[in-house]
Amino acid sequence: MREFLLGLRLLLGSGRGTRVRFLLMTVGGSLGVCCLALVLTIPAILDARDGRAADRATVVYPGKPDRDRTLVLERSDPHGSKPFHRVFLAPGKRDTPEPPPGLSHLPASGEVFVSPALRDQLEREPALKGLLPGRQKGTISPAGLTDPNELYAYIGTDSSELTRFGATRALKSFGTGYAPVPAIEPSTLDILRFTLATLVLLPLAIFLSVCAKLSAASRNRRLAALRLLGLSAKGTQRVNAAETVAAALLGALLGLGEFWLLNQVMARTGLPGLKWYPQDGALSASTLAICLLGCPALAWFVGRASARAATTNPLGTRRTAAPRAPRIWGALLFVTGLGIVAGYCLTGLTDRPAQTTGINTLLVPLGVLLTGLGLVLTMPFLSYLLAKRLARSSSLTLHMAMRRNEVEPGSALRVVTGLVLLIFSASLAQGVLVEEDQILRPGSPSQEYGLSLSGLSKEQQQRLQGIPELRAHAMILEPPFDPKDEGPRIPARALVATCAQLAKMVRHTDGCVDGEVLRLTDPAVTEEPVAPSTVRLRKDGHDTSLRIDVPRRHVAFSGFDITSVDAPVLYPPSKLPQGAVPTAGTLILASASDPETVRAVLDRIGAIVPTADVDPVGVNIDALQQITVIETLLAVGMIMGLVIGVAAFLVSATDRAVERRSQVTALALIGAKPRTLRLVQCAQVVLPLALGLVLALVTGKLAESSYLITGGGEVFWDGAGIPLLVLAALAVLAVAVVGTLPLVGRRIDPELIRRD
Repeated sequence: MREFLLGLRLLLGSGRGTRVRFLLMTVGGSLGVCCLALVLTIPAILDARDGRAADRATVVYPGKPDRDRTLVLERSDPHGSKPFHRVFLAPGKRDTPEPPPGLSHLPASGEVFVSPALRDQLEREPALKGLLPGRQKGTISPAGLTDPNELYAYIGTDSSELTRFGATRALKSFGTGYAPVPAIEPSTLDILRFTLATLVLLPLAIFLSVCAKLSAASRNRRLAALRLLGLSAKGTQRVNAAETVAAALLGALLGLGEFWLLNQVMARTGLPGLKWYPQDGALSASTLAICLLGCPALAWFVGRASARAATTNPLGTRRTAAPRAPRIWGALLFVTGLGIVAGYCLTGLTDRPAQTTGINTLLVPLGVLLTGLGLVLTMPFLSYLLAKRLARSSSLTLHMAMRRNEVEPGSALRVVTGLVLLIFSASLAQGVLVEEDQILRPGSPSQEYGLSLSGLSKEQQQRLQGIPELRAHAMILEPPFDPKDEGPRIPARALVATCAQLAKMVRHTDGCVDGEVLRLTDPAVTEEPVAPSTVRLRKDGHDTSLRIDVPRRHVAFSGFDITSVDAPVLYPPSKLPQGAVPTAGTLILASASDPETVRAVLDRIGAIVPTADVDPVGVNIDALQQITVIETLLAVGMIMGLVIGVAAFLVSATDRAVERRSQVTALALIGAKPRTLRLVQCAQVVLPLALGLVLALVTGKLAESSYLITGGGEVFWDGAGIPLLVLAALAVLAVAVVGTLPLVGRRIDPELIRRD
């Protein structure tokens, strides 16, 4: 305790420089704790969403519904790119269940309870009221909703209305042990947690260590003086740890306050595809313990370790003796991790690549972590070898820069380590996005959307066909169903499209002629006997008909695996009666299949016809929501990693500028030009950083490829992501160059070297 109080007294009475260093350590620690709390809270936010979804999930009786019990019918439709969920309830005479979370009672017949987001949507789109028969009685409280943006409704109705549907069941209760549709699948959530740990927690540990080692040289000289005055070795280490622990504890309290403000703001503004209630992001006891105990504990150990040199060799520290060369033991971790990820990459070149099963589920993450951690621990040794080699150069600038790095390789590396880890982590984040894109992306390059023509006006059809993201559109005309006409041949359905539109909706066409009625044949599909049919049209308010004959002339086409183009007859639009509108059929819209385009098209369809029943062929709206959440969380992780990396760079560069002032002043006094000094300072940082970035790019892509190979997808080697990473690395180099310029000032202050 005596040493701890001594450390605090030295902190308060050691001048402005010590207080500035303490401020930097505190601010840097608060930023790190804020990011740490955010990473630890993300799983809690997702768990809270899934917990409320599980609490409101319906439990039904098996078999046909009993009309005396409460009946339930659930409908989930896409409204734009978001799910729109409706629960129809018909209260029964017996075994009436408790109301779901968010409601005080079950809705009676004709009563409608909506979520706040749906209430606002109804004000913007009154046409949605057609999907909610009844009068709006109230809103659902947050206890019954997964997030504030959810479109959800409970609708009370009569049992006679629900028994007409085969999906109606007798309701037993609300609440299950799992969410019917989790925000993120459990297996994907594990991958996301690991990726966020690599993106944020690993750079964060380095950042907090950097903050604890600020002004290491001046502090070591002060500690060496205490040691020479008779303080024990352990006591000297405790004196140093007192300052770092005080800064870490104060920074932790400040960081938790920063997180509280950030949670309040982000919960109200939301992120793309992800919004939550402020209480979902409340700090848990475990998060508080990790932040308030873990960060000071880390600072304690780092503080004691950084004082070891001053306690073991105080005379050498006071006289600024040259430190010993870095040890090679950190390279063992690097080589081990690199061997694991490279081994999995080699399996991708064989016919039987490794899969994420058994021991591989542990080895792949272990290999990635060992590679990233080993990269950091190996950089001092590699920088020492590089400096020793380049110090023999005849260039004065390069010679001066590399001699300093040879003597003190850790000085420049504290500045660049966070930036190197950022590039390494970015490769892994790219791999996760590539794998999720393979899972959720349709196999076809074309995405189709089907809308019933019976619910569309002529104006709505024209607006839908004019959506900018569409590549083609067509109509399928359906003949009316008549049981008396049943026979061995199927009445012909007609695809109304031009040859150009058909070519954009299928893989390949052969023999298409514009303006002619043609028979559509797919060589991969067995032809069925088709009979002529008559479709109904409406023109100028009157019903009319159009005969569809089955021609002999064929047009061969090759369709996609999941498609709506399955009509046997191709009918040119020019042969339709002018101004006639089909009364039965389907409007088919086609666009590119990437998730961004699909979301944009669905949103535009929802804005034009909010009540239409849209069939996004082969697309799972819930899966589309999941990939949006995953992309958002990875983007948040990348932003936090960027903030941590840049913060570590700024804090370390500022500290290095203060610590090197005496050396720079001495060189300036003996005649070194300012331009030469700037080049020296730049080379001392940029060359180790360039070496680290090259290693980060290579090892990061290997780690990403090992992850993709074991994931079992079609893409093993993500070559498309290399240019982006190279540009990011060049941007990092540019930032480092700019950050080294302030290290050399215009004014020479001899007082800085008075004691030397």
